[in-house]
Amino acid sequence: MASLHFARLPFNINFRRGKTPGLPRCTSVKEPLRNPLPNFRDKNQFPGKLEADVVVIGSGIGGLCCAGLLAKYNQDVIVLESHDVPGGAAHSFEIKGYKFDSGPSLFSGFQSRGPQANPLAQVLDALGENVPCASYNSWMVYIPEGEFLSRIGPSEFYKDAILPMSAAAMALPPISLRGDWGVLSTAAVRYAPSLVKSLIRMGPQGALRASKLLRPFSEIIDSLDIKNSFIRNWVDLLSFLLAGVKSDGVLSAEMVYMFAEWYKKGCLLEYPIHGTGSVVGVLVQGIQKFGGRLALNAHVKRILVKNGRATGVELSSGSIVKAKKAVVSNASMLDTLNLLPPDAIPTSYTEKIKATPQCESFMHLHLGFDAQIVPENLGIHHIVVNDWSRGVDAEQNVVLISIPSVLGKELAPSGKHVLHAYTPGTEPYSLWEGLDRRSAEYKRLKAERSEVMWKAVERVLGSGFIREKCEVALVGTPLTHKRFLRRHRGTYGPAIKAGEGTFPGHSTPLPQLFCCGDSTFPGIGVPAVAASGAIVANTLVPVSKHYELLNELGI
Repeated sequence: MASLHFARLPFNINFRRGKTPGLPRCTSVKEPLRNPLPNFRDKNQFPGKLEADVVVIGSGIGGLCCAGLLAKYNQDVIVLESHDVPGGAAHSFEIKGYKFDSGPSLFSGFQSRGPQANPLAQVLDALGENVPCASYNSWMVYIPEGEFLSRIGPSEFYKDAILPMSAAAMALPPISLRGDWGVLSTAAVRYAPSLVKSLIRMGPQGALRASKLLRPFSEIIDSLDIKNSFIRNWVDLLSFLLAGVKSDGVLSAEMVYMFAEWYKKGCLLEYPIHGTGSVVGVLVQGIQKFGGRLALNAHVKRILVKNGRATGVELSSGSIVKAKKAVVSNASMLDTLNLLPPDAIPTSYTEKIKATPQCESFMHLHLGFDAQIVPENLGIHHIVVNDWSRGVDAEQNVVLISIPSVLGKELAPSGKHVLHAYTPGTEPYSLWEGLDRRSAEYKRLKAERSEVMWKAVERVLGSGFIREKCEVALVGTPLTHKRFLRRHRGTYGPAIKAGEGTFPGHSTPLPQLFCCGDSTFPGIGVPAVAASGAIVANTLVPVSKHYELLNELGI
């Protein structure tokens, strides 16, 4: 084994060719989980009265965080979910005893508390809920040069580049933010002293770097005089996976926040031992615990507008659900526009949203197979890059693989593994547009475009893996992504570059209509959408109630 060391490398690696290294043993938090599914599964049932203070459209992480905090604030809130399970892109599904994640699987910060905690952890803390997790500190990376084990934890890069700016990037807890002038009280005044102290401790050079937090992260990399192409490619990859754009487009504050979480002393990655669906489950439990409601199979046909205000929604069943205070859409802003009457909002606003650049879509591969045919020391996460020269955002070039049954034994039948591989927001929707899912052409394209994932899986699992012996093999396409998530062109989300545009806020030109999720500030990713949901919830209650929550959380 040859070991490489870069003084300012933004991760710790053991680089090798050939045999996959053994991974560190993972520790588990064992705790029983209550039923993660909500009570309402029958499409003919509806939970209670057909009105609420706030109606939330969609049960993605952002919508659930918003509804959970609103319920905590003693608001009458109902979440309307089109499908028969909650969670949006984070939902789980089961086939033949294999429990599959459909979306995010790389988590950290569930156990964090205080002002600098992960926004999702802050919401869970407010709801009095927690997620039993297994912890680990590394993932495998397969690149043209070979293979390496990437570990999180302290590094020279963290000490030199991230630590001096992290205090400024994390000075304002996301849960302290709101979308009105009350933010001057809950955030600016409350946390200004700590921010000033942080800037003083940074010194002139650190404060100068902190001024770049709203600029592209590549400018910080440039300021450190990092020219090594491998390091820059790696930073581009992490940026793209976290935010949907490379380092020249991602906001520095977002990357500094994440790196500060990953590379501080004692940090560990976490995976929910009951699967990603359990994160959705505890959010639903929190909503219901405080009197909130969730309706499944409740597809919103349109948002109702009366006297220039959003007043509720009409379901595809014909039922009307009235909103006394607000409608919050957790659908993308593009999909939200399609729920509105044509003249409900200014044309200029509509055109601006439609002009927002979007990431491409996904290919998915879900597998269930015998664990005996793969290495015993298999890790949970793997990244495969085929060609650096094509760019990490090129189609068919990067494949992410998650094998959560390595840590969550109940996710697959005894002696089996469950696997999810996908191309991260790089599959062109245009290749699939207009195809009939029952056609021979569609099936041919599925086989052709999924081959890159099969090859990545074979590289990771080794020669003992035989694709034909999989007990479950499912291929998802951009059309699958669009159909199940009801998402415009099956997109990963907006591809807004720092310095060239900003994510929209949460209010809209239509009074009493708000939006949360990855098409609003702060953007793509679980922490970001959790923060967006919290910001909307805070905006809809008086500053005094918001202050009470911050005091209760000790932040």
